[in-house]
Amino acid sequence: MGDSDRVTLYYAPHSRSMSTVALLEELGAPYDVHILNIKAGEQRASSYLAINPMGKVPALTHLGQVITEQVAIYIYLADLFPAAKLAPPIGDPLRGPYLRWLAFYGACFEPAIADKAMKREPPPRSQSGYADYDTVMKVLSQQLATGPYLLGDRFTAADILWGLALSWLMGWQLVPSLPELTAYAKRIVERPAIARVRARDTALAAEHEKAAAGKSAAQ
Repeated sequence: MGDSDRVTLYYAPHSRSMSTVALLEELGAPYDVHILNIKAGEQRASSYLAINPMGKVPALTHLGQVITEQVAIYIYLADLFPAAKLAPPIGDPLRGPYLRWLAFYGACFEPAIADKAMKREPPPRSQSGYADYDTVMKVLSQQLATGPYLLGDRFTAADILWGLALSWLMGWQLVPSLPELTAYAKRIVERPAIARVRARDTALAAEHEKAAAGKSAAQ
């Protein structure tokens, strides 16, 4: 790998950007990380808004270009480092199902979880791109009941995205602790690289909490 492969990730602990760090580790990718303290509002600083006007993480820079949106970052990185074999290549019969589950995460799962968290009704079925929370969870549960991973026996980048999200959201009781979901999430988060990333993320989040508390006490 040369300098042209190196990427920079904008990341904040205890956010969805942690799973991108996990992906980079699983890929064995060369990367730099720019840490943002969202407790201190650094994601809203003009310097970061110049990179991602949405003021959210993750964001990725590579070869002078900016990539935002978590699913887009996942697709980009897994294709950028094909030696890790975390993305079925074009022409592989599993390429379509792989992209399906990445897109399903952003287009269906996240809005359904937002409905659940905010205790709001979904849009009318005729106007909803994801039906409703119960339908989304049923489709996901049925898929995970067919094999250890989303694509059966094949572990991909999509599993890192989904496994970490499910583990986090089950902790918040926004996803039911069904046997197939629990076993799947456990299988992902116990992978050595991912376990290391989660431990570092927890420690960094505690540091940011402490810094924010100290700043408030000083004011």
